[in-house]
Amino acid sequence: MAAGAQNNQGEIFIKNVTKIYDPEGVHVVAMKDCSFDIAAGEFAVIVGPSGCGKTTLLNAIAGFDTITSGEIYLDGELISSRDRQIKPDVERMVVFQNGALFPWKTVMENVIYGPVVQKRMKRSEAVDAARDMLHQVGLNGIEDKYPEELSSGVQRRVEILRALINKPKVVMLDEPFRGLDAVAKTVMHEFLMDIFCESPRTMFFITHDLDEAIFLGSKVIIMTTRPAQVKKIVQVDLPWPREHHLLGSQIYLDLKREVLEAVHEEAKKAFEAGEREMA
Repeated sequence: MAAGAQNNQGEIFIKNVTKIYDPEGVHVVAMKDCSFDIAAGEFAVIVGPSGCGKTTLLNAIAGFDTITSGEIYLDGELISSRDRQIKPDVERMVVFQNGALFPWKTVMENVIYGPVVQKRMKRSEAVDAARDMLHQVGLNGIEDKYPEELSSGVQRRVEILRALINKPKVVMLDEPFRGLDAVAKTVMHEFLMDIFCESPRTMFFITHDLDEAIFLGSKVIIMTTRPAQVKKIVQVDLPWPREHHLLGSQIYLDLKREVLEAVHEEAKKAFEAGEREMA
């Protein structure tokens, strides 16, 4: 299946979502009437100023947090509203920014942990599936290593495979490559691109890196400063699979300029709002 093709699973519909923290006290409005949709099998990248509500929205979709009003649907099923919150499950997997591998478990034990513990696979089936996945992405031979023996980039790849072995409808990644150097990031982009092209599924990817956003995304959703709403959606019409020489093309530079202008405007607003809050 070509990248960007529909797999008919993983469609996200976000309708008028508002999130207020401590509504009876501090009353921080993180999101207000936020609405957009992500098609099944689409690679959606979310960018915006720090603290604008990107992770708040991810947590609501994943089932880690509630919303104050509005609705979130996954494939037509209501998964979050004021009165309903579906708990986290294997259909919505999250790769965290700071890593979440079990340090006392080997790579193989980390990757197979979910499906074995939840009894969705026999251990032998999970081991075979994990070994195939590791081989496909050039990580064979590290099955018996522990996380501390791996580079940060390899740890991130293992975490992504640990999410994918569950065959989720949606994979959510919250700045997963933050802190990696430029070379490691390039390797991770190619890795994730290969994974996505091989088996497209809905991706919800948060980043502050605009090059990363445009290189990976089929569309870039630019959020306003808090309270978060959609400022602009930029469709990224670049061929799949993508190669890094695209970063010097005119169409890429035009896309980056469009995204940068929108993000810069909101970052300036966020800075000015921060100054007012501290005054």
